[in-house]
Amino acid sequence: MNSRLRYQSLFRQFARIVLVALAISYLLSVTPVFAQENTTAPIILDGRILFEVNQSGEYTAKNRADDANTVLREQVTKPEPPVEVKIEYREGLPVIFINDKYLLSVTSADALNIELKAEQWKKKLQRAIEKAQYQRSNAYIRNAIFLSLGSILLAIICIYGLNRVWRRWLKPLLPAEMTDLPRDSRRRLILQMGVKILTNVIKITPWLLCTIYTTDLFPQTRELSHNITNTIINTLIGSLTGELIPLGDKSYSIIGILIFLGLFAGLIFLARTAKQLFRSRLLHLTGLNRGTQETVAQIANYALIFFGTIVLLQLAGLDLSSLTIFASVIGVGIGLGLQGIAKEFISGLVLIFERPIQVGDFVNIEGLMGTVERISVRSTEIRTMDAISVIVPNSRFLESEVINWTHQNPVSRLTLPVGVAYGINLHMVREALIQAAKEHPDVLPQPEPQVLFKGFGDNSLDFDLLVWIANPPQQFKIKSDLYFRIEEVLRDRSLEIPFPQRDLHIRSGSVPLEISPQLSESLTQLSASLTTWLELQSHTNNWHKNNSSIDSQESS
Repeated sequence: MNSRLRYQSLFRQFARIVLVALAISYLLSVTPVFAQENTTAPIILDGRILFEVNQSGEYTAKNRADDANTVLREQVTKPEPPVEVKIEYREGLPVIFINDKYLLSVTSADALNIELKAEQWKKKLQRAIEKAQYQRSNAYIRNAIFLSLGSILLAIICIYGLNRVWRRWLKPLLPAEMTDLPRDSRRRLILQMGVKILTNVIKITPWLLCTIYTTDLFPQTRELSHNITNTIINTLIGSLTGELIPLGDKSYSIIGILIFLGLFAGLIFLARTAKQLFRSRLLHLTGLNRGTQETVAQIANYALIFFGTIVLLQLAGLDLSSLTIFASVIGVGIGLGLQGIAKEFISGLVLIFERPIQVGDFVNIEGLMGTVERISVRSTEIRTMDAISVIVPNSRFLESEVINWTHQNPVSRLTLPVGVAYGINLHMVREALIQAAKEHPDVLPQPEPQVLFKGFGDNSLDFDLLVWIANPPQQFKIKSDLYFRIEEVLRDRSLEIPFPQRDLHIRSGSVPLEISPQLSESLTQLSASLTTWLELQSHTNNWHKNNSSIDSQESS
């Protein structure tokens, strides 16, 4: 199954390369066609091309066509029909006349058999003139107006139907990001803009089709719309093919620049594809580690892009010495506004060639801990322990302290603090900790685990268990497993892990207490008042007791 998927991936990559090559070949083949000068010119009636004429002697094709189109337009617009087309021979050449007015001569530049070509052109002119005269009649104009109103009504109905289809069926199919993302989210704004552009294009399409159909019904508007369309097309082609952009000793057209950019994009695509194939098919067989493979593939990618760019510039006929001014401008731009980009670029080159970190290394930079997944000329991608990809600028690896747990040697040491109660046999504690460490499968047997007695703590005897591991990304899991096992071993051996303890000592003051005279006088008065109140309460109780005894005797 894996081999099948691999072959499918290779086939897709090969197909992409072939498509890019075909597209580039098409662009290269189309450019000379655009750059060629037109050697023919059309004979047009009411915006419709009847046939084309060639250059004849001193008369260019455009001059012959302009003169013939002027005569043809004048004769068709005359109110007195019909228009007669006939052929006469002058100096051995067939000459076409319309209502005895010279139109054009058929020469050997137009065809080898000039008599046959003259007859063909005569028939086309006759049919076109009859059709043009009919389209200027009142009956046709009424029918055209009716069809125009019908097309406008149909466009309105289409727009109404499209709105209903959009609201009822298409809008519910939009992705959830349109409503779930925050309002100021960039992705949501892009989606909304794309949907808005698409809906506007759909709404404009019926009106555009209606306008094209309506203008094509009437000969006057047809010719005007065709002239506008041809002018726009000719202007676009002229602006694209004209050499308007000077660079060095030569000038280049817009389409030439676009072709160069297309070739450059194709070069980058081919370089990336070659990088992937080089890394997966060749470097994979060398036995090099992942970081070395990535570095070699990256260098090959940049080298291919560099030399390919030089070849493209040479094929474009650009003198590389003329780029000195451009390079100086780039240097000024780097000095003023591109310092950050240049800084990251140079830092990326240092990381790639010096290789303080490599793809696959487990690093810790300013509290960010994870595995290096990709190193480019601008940034480095780190995948954290939470499976989150973080993009870090390359300059931070050169300006900050970086802990690389797997640099050259992935073996590293873990320290686990452990505290036990006072009065416990220290040798038993050491044996228990060594046993817990040796039982874990990820703890290396060499170097052997060690137990260090740190000292006497406030609440416990403090130890450090030192173990060696070869998989730094799993250090937190290994620590957790070791602590679980340490607790079990200590509990089985009745070795106590103490709670925090505090001793409280209370010290008494001096006897007798020294008090102020005011307080002594207040206490004396309070004591006398209390004595008086107690005597009064005693007398009152005795009186109540005597009265109750007398009442009991009298009642008896």
